[in-house]
Amino acid sequence: MKYILFIIIYSVLWLISILPFSVLYFLSNFVYFVLYKVVKYRVKTVRANLKLAFPELNGAERKQIEKDFYIHLCDLFLEMVKTITIPVKELDKRFIFENLELMKEYEKKGKSIILMLPHYGNWEWVIILGQYLDFKGFGIYKKLANKYFDKLFRDIRSRFNAELVSTQDTTGVIRENQSKNLYGVYLFLSDQTPLLRPNLHWEKFMGVEVPVHMGAEVLARKLDMNMLYINIEKIKRGHYKASFSEITDDIKNEPKYKPTRMFLDKVEEQIRKKPQYYFWTHKRWKHKDQKDQFKTK
Repeated sequence: MKYILFIIIYSVLWLISILPFSVLYFLSNFVYFVLYKVVKYRVKTVRANLKLAFPELNGAERKQIEKDFYIHLCDLFLEMVKTITIPVKELDKRFIFENLELMKEYEKKGKSIILMLPHYGNWEWVIILGQYLDFKGFGIYKKLANKYFDKLFRDIRSRFNAELVSTQDTTGVIRENQSKNLYGVYLFLSDQTPLLRPNLHWEKFMGVEVPVHMGAEVLARKLDMNMLYINIEKIKRGHYKASFSEITDDIKNEPKYKPTRMFLDKVEEQIRKKPQYYFWTHKRWKHKDQKDQFKTK
């Protein structure tokens, strides 16, 4: 039954993916109307998040961000679908890297690299980076329950010299690669909300104290990896540019939590410039009042 459902859904997605971008964005406008105006998908969550993150703005200003975000969200979904069949040359024109020389400098340092980014802009199209790397590219992801869709997502990304690694296999894969002297660039989406448990680390994010994922920093320290941040900017519909900035190339001598704090500061800077391109449907601040229930490190 799961396979039949996969075939049906995949067929629809494939047909959408071969549409020209002009038709795709016409469809996106329709999806926006249904999702935002009719279904009101997670509107309450988005409004609550925006109010927490931007208490200084008035209702009308936050409302504009909200509308712009839903337009972007629908574009993003259809751009993800487009990835199924988009030619490499086409994606190359639509997702441009500004300072690849910094990545090249880090590759010359002879250590694997953790590349950190948030759910901002079109993070899915970062996979085109694999075309420019000397190192092997790996994307860290949460494995999907449906094995057919899980394989589909892995196959799509393999088109661009990138390989997906599930979160539970990450440490083992990196260790194995290092034992073979295989250097990699490991892509971490690091702004998710961790499950509440004792001994979480908490930091302020957009002025609100929240638990934060420490996985990227912990792995970097344990396996002596360098860390970079990738900033994605949306230029216009279907066009993005990305740039790299340093977090650390000397993790052993960095104070504990500093790389994670640097990552959060960079994310905040992006959000404050153009908040409509952040993933506001994500319940990033849902644990904001629960710190006292758990012991901190």
